Amino acid sequence: MTWLAWRQARGPIAVAAAAVVAVALVAADAGRADATVRLWLSTVVVVAPGLLGVFLGAPLVAEELQSGTFRLAWTQDAGRVRWLALRLVVTAAACVAAAGLVSWIVTWWAGPVDRAGLDQFGSFDSRDIVPVGYAAFAFTLGALAGALARKTVPAMVVTLVAFTAARSTFRLLVRPHLLPPLVKAVPLDPATTGYGSSGMWPFIPGPALQPAPPGIPDAWITSVSILDRGGRGLTGSELARMCPGIGQRPAGRAPGGGSGHAQAPPGVVSAMHECVTRVAATYHEVVAYQPASRYWPLQWLELGIFLAAALLVAGACAWQVRRIG
Repeated sequence: MTWLAWRQARGPIAVAAAAVVAVALVAADAGRADATVRLWLSTVVVVAPGLLGVFLGAPLVAEELQSGTFRLAWTQDAGRVRWLALRLVVTAAACVAAAGLVSWIVTWWAGPVDRAGLDQFGSFDSRDIVPVGYAAFAFTLGALAGALARKTVPAMVVTLVAFTAARSTFRLLVRPHLLPPLVKAVPLDPATTGYGSSGMWPFIPGPALQPAPPGIPDAWITSVSILDRGGRGLTGSELARMCPGIGQRPAGRAPGGGSGHAQAPPGVVSAMHECVTRVAATYHEVVAYQPASRYWPLQWLELGIFLAAALLVAGACAWQVRRIG
């Protein structure tokens, strides 16, 4: 049965292995200073788990059900659950190995540039060990989608959509709360708040000022707020009261009708500095962040969560397979 599971999976596994070799060759040939290659290699690490789930996970059960060959496989002595377990283990191991190797190659290749940029959290999803968890989860998600849809193409579509949604939701809503962030309060500085130092219009919709976070090397800034001593945020109406004229300008518009963060005249820059000075007498900047020392704890936490989710999804797949008549 193990030999059969390997035989059925060897084609897709060979394609995955070829992709790993291709990434290794590109990394070996490209210079580390090439920003375009760095972007593309990082993108490959990000999308690889989803592709493994779509092209290896989704057809795993769906093809058997669609073609009817499951009737022969499930009438053997091994039984359907053991058959599924062997198929899952063999192919999942290949998916995890492929994702891990690609991540290791890109992490090694981009390491000097990442360290020089002091922004390790900026490439969190495409470095080190978390892609392994993504691949395991995507693969089992594809297998479950195939068991539910019973057709390969719909299962592939469901896998892609569900995995993308899960990854995005986790990144935006879960990861920031895995560990309580550190909080740092700093005074407002007219020279660095918003876009004043470069002479650009600093106001945006919602919160009136766009504060610039303080320099915290290799940290992940999760939020930046302007608060008074009582913890109340600076509103647009309060800014308009403290800084007549400046605070009433349309948010996101530069003087003269331009949109976005357009270049402002020197007089407006000076007025903005004076405004920040008045605001700084009552308000201060509060930064919530994850320090550089939490990079690896967050990597291990996220890996563990996705591996646990993969086991739960695999169990759901086995339960669904047992229910198929």
